[in-house]
Amino acid sequence: MQESLAITQLLNRLFASPVDALLNAVGVHPANLAAPIDNTFALELLVVLGFIAFFALVRVTLSVEKPAVPQQIAEMVHEAIGGQSEAVIGHGYERFQSFVTCIFLFVLTCNLLGLIPGISGPTQSPVVPLGLAVSVFLYYNFHGVRVQGPIGYFKHFCGPIWWIAWLMLPIEIISHLARMLSLTVRLWANMFAGDLVTLVWFSLIPIAVPAVFLGLHFFVSIIQAIVFTMLTMIYLSQAVIHES
Repeated sequence: MQESLAITQLLNRLFASPVDALLNAVGVHPANLAAPIDNTFALELLVVLGFIAFFALVRVTLSVEKPAVPQQIAEMVHEAIGGQSEAVIGHGYERFQSFVTCIFLFVLTCNLLGLIPGISGPTQSPVVPLGLAVSVFLYYNFHGVRVQGPIGYFKHFCGPIWWIAWLMLPIEIISHLARMLSLTVRLWANMFAGDLVTLVWFSLIPIAVPAVFLGLHFFVSIIQAIVFTMLTMIYLSQAVIHES
C-alpha cells in the first residue's frame, strides 16, 4: 500500500469527519474511516488550488506595459489553445476555450507529477481519467443540444439518410459512449505504463539509465495531454456544427 503523502495526512486530520459523513450520505463507505482522502484526491486538489492561486496572481499583476512572467505564461497558453481551438472548432470557439484550457492544464500537470520520485501522478489512477472523460462527454453533449436544439441534435445521431436512421442511431449511441472508455484507457494506460517502466529501471539500474526513461515519460506526459485536449476539441466541433 502506498504511503500517504504529507498533504494527504493533513487533509485527513482536518476533514476526515465531514468527508466520511458526505460519503456515507451518498452510499459510499470508505475502507479507512480515519483516512478517507487518498493521495490521488489530495494531489488533484493541490493542482486545482495551485492553478487558482496562479491565475489570481496573474489577475492581480495584470499589466499592458510591463507584463510579469506569470502573465506572459498565461498569454502563451491562451494563444496556443485559442489558435488550436479556432482551427478545430471554428466559429464560436471562444465559448469553449476556457474549458479546453482547463482540461489541458489539469491533465498535463497531473501527468508531470508522476515524474517526481515517490509520487504517483493522479492520471495513473483510472478514476481520474474516467472522471475527465465523463466531464468531456457531458460537456460536449450539453452544448450540442444547446446549439442545435434537442431535435436537431437527435438528428445528428440518425445520419444523413433517413431510411438508414434505424441502423445509424444505435451505432452512434454506442460510438459516443465508447468515447468515454477510449479517453479513459488511452490516458490511464499510457501514464501507468510509463511510470511502471521508469520504476522498473530505477530498481534495476538506479544510476544514469533511468534518466532516459524519465525523459520519455516527460515526453509521453505532454503528448497525452495534447491528445486528450485535441479529442475534446474534435468532439465539441462535431457536436456544435450545423448541418448544411
